[in-house]
Amino acid sequence: MNRLNKFFCVGLFLFGMAAGAAGLPSEWQHEQSFSVPASGLVKISLPVGTLDAARSRLEDLRLYDDAGNEVPYVVERPAPSPRVVQPAKSFQVSLNANSTVMTVETGLSQPIDAVMLQTPARDFIKAARIDVSNDGQNWRRLVQGQPIFRQSIENLKISFAPQSANWLRVTVDDQRSGPVPFTGAVVFAAAGEPAPSESFPATISERDENAGVTRLALDLGAANLDVASIRIETREPLFMRSVYLAVPQISGDAIHEQVLGDGAVYRVAVEGEPASESLAIPFVHIVDSRELILLIHNGDSPPLPVSGVRIERRPVYLTFLARQPGVFHLLTGNPRCAAPQYDLAGLNMDLRSVPVSNIKIPPPSDNQDFHAPEVLAGLEIAGAPLDTSPWRFRKPVKISRAGAQQVELDPDVLSHSQSGFADLRVMHGSNQVPYIIQHTSISRSLALAAVATNDIKEPALSRWIIKLPQAGLPLMQLSCMSPTPLFQRSMSLYEMLTDDQGQQYRRTLGSASWTRTPDRKLERFTLAFEDAPQTDTLYLETENGDNPAIELEGFTAFYPVTRILFKASAGDDLYLYYGNPDATTPQYDLSLVANQLLGADKMPASLAAEQPLKKGAPHEVVIPNNGGILFWGILAVVVVVLLVVISRLLPKPQS
Repeated sequence: MNRLNKFFCVGLFLFGMAAGAAGLPSEWQHEQSFSVPASGLVKISLPVGTLDAARSRLEDLRLYDDAGNEVPYVVERPAPSPRVVQPAKSFQVSLNANSTVMTVETGLSQPIDAVMLQTPARDFIKAARIDVSNDGQNWRRLVQGQPIFRQSIENLKISFAPQSANWLRVTVDDQRSGPVPFTGAVVFAAAGEPAPSESFPATISERDENAGVTRLALDLGAANLDVASIRIETREPLFMRSVYLAVPQISGDAIHEQVLGDGAVYRVAVEGEPASESLAIPFVHIVDSRELILLIHNGDSPPLPVSGVRIERRPVYLTFLARQPGVFHLLTGNPRCAAPQYDLAGLNMDLRSVPVSNIKIPPPSDNQDFHAPEVLAGLEIAGAPLDTSPWRFRKPVKISRAGAQQVELDPDVLSHSQSGFADLRVMHGSNQVPYIIQHTSISRSLALAAVATNDIKEPALSRWIIKLPQAGLPLMQLSCMSPTPLFQRSMSLYEMLTDDQGQQYRRTLGSASWTRTPDRKLERFTLAFEDAPQTDTLYLETENGDNPAIELEGFTAFYPVTRILFKASAGDDLYLYYGNPDATTPQYDLSLVANQLLGADKMPASLAAEQPLKKGAPHEVVIPNNGGILFWGILAVVVVVLLVVISRLLPKPQS
C-alpha cells in the first residue's frame, strides 16, 4: 500500500508540474464530474456510458482533478483465474452387457469439476453417470443421467460440483443403442476465484430468417463492452443448434460481418432422464460496436423461437490516487489523441485487493469548453461533382427524415451494377453523396418458376428449366423440395452462354448430391452457386439411371443483402445511379466518420422504380421506340425512288 502510494505521488507530482492549475482541455467532447469523499486509493467501476463515449481501448480516457491537473490512473479488466486442463493419468475401459464403464485416474491433487470423454464415434446420444473415489474401492454417486452426444453438435463434457477425487468412474448406458468406443479422457481442475460480471438483456433490433439460419442483430446499448458470454432464452423443449457470433467490421470503404466466436446451444433428454441444457455461449471479446450479430444455424429444423438474449459483461475498473477529497473529471471523446503513457500502468501491482468504491458517476455530458458537433458532422452531404452521362440506370431514393440513412440494394440494382458495386453513386443534383457499403449475413429469397423437360434422346436424364426475374443476379444458393420419398441423385446446375463466334457452350454454376429417405420428408435440397449466373435462365439436370424420374417443386433462390449507408438532409432529391461497366470505385474520405456512421441510428430509406437513361442525356428517361416500322417503311420508299432515278439515268439500249 505504501509503495503504491509512493508511485502515485511521484506520478501526481510530475503531472502536476506539467499541467498546472488550468481548465479542462477543449479537445475532449464528453465530461463526467464526481466527488471523492476522502483521500487515498480510489477504485471505480466505469459506467457503460463512459465506455460507450470513449474509444474502443480507452485511448482517449483522461482524469483531471478540480484544479486542472491530469491524474494518472490504472485500468483493470478482471478475468477468471486460469484453470488446469490435462489428460487423465490413466484410463481403462470395460464393456458390460448394457453399459460401458470407464475408470479414470485424475492425476490432480486440487479439486476437479469436469471430465471430457474422447471418442471417434459419430451420431450417438447416451446417458452417463459418474461416481467418485479417493482409494479406487469406495465409490460415491455424483452425477446421474447426464446426456453425452455427437450429432449436428456435440457435448462430451460432463460437469459437476468441485470434488477432490483421485478416481472417477464413468458409466455409459448402452441399453438403447450399441456401445461407443471411448479412447481417453481429459480432466478439468476447478476454476479459481470467478471474475466479477453482470448480466443484462440485449435488445433484438433485427430478426431475419434466412435459408437454414436465424440472424439476430442485438443492440447492446453501448459500445466497447467486455462481453464474457451470451445466453439465449427459448421455450423450445428439445433442440440442438450451432451458433456463431459476429460483429460489424470496417474494412477499407465497406462494412463486413466478421465472425469472432462460435459455440453450441442445446436442450436434450435421454429417455427416462430429465432434460439437460446448455444455453450460454462463451464469448470473451471487447465488442467495439453497439451491435452484435447472433447467427443460429437451424439446418433442416424449423427456426428456433428465441424470446430473449442476455449478455454477461465484465466490469472495467479505474484506480487512481486522490491526494485530497474533492471533485474529479473523467474526459472522453477525442478521436485523435494517443493513448496515455503513465509509468504506473506498467507496474506489476495486484490491485484486486483494493475495494470498489460506491461513488456514483453521472452519465457523460458535453464538455463546457467543447462545442458539440452536429451528428456525423465529419461527413459532408455534398461531394465532388460527377458527369452521370455514362450511367445507364438510376432510382429515386426516398428518405423520411434527416440524418444517417440505410438503403438496401434491390434485385434491379444487384443485376445491373458491377459485381463489386464500383459503379454505385448517390447523387444530389450534380454532386455525389459519400456513402459506405455494408455487406451483411442476411439473405433474401426469390420464388422461381421451373418447368420439367425431358430429352427424347436421353430418357434417363431429367432436366428443369428455371427462369430468374433478371439476368446477372448475385445468387448464392438454390433450393427446392421433392415429393419423391426415396432416391439418391447427383444434381448439376448450369447456364448456356454464347462465345464470340456465336457458338453456345455450357457454364457450370454448381453441383451437389441429394439423398432422400422416407424419414426425412421435409428436407430441402440446397445447392451453393460457385459463380453468379450471367443470364436469366438456369438448367438443373440429374441422371436417373434405371430408376424412375424424381419430381421437384418449390424452387427458391437466395441472394445476399447489401446496403449503403450515407447521410442526407430532409427534402433532398437523391438518386442512386448504377450500370456503368467502366466506372471505378469512388474514393471517399470516410476514415474518420465510418465508425460514427455505423454506430448512428439509421433510418431505412427506400428505392423507387428503375429509370433507364439515354446515354449522353442522364436525366432523360428512355422512351420506347414505337416508330421502328415507320422508319423502315420510309427507308424502303427512299430506296425505290433512288432505283427509279438511277434507271432513268442509265443509257437506253439501241435497237
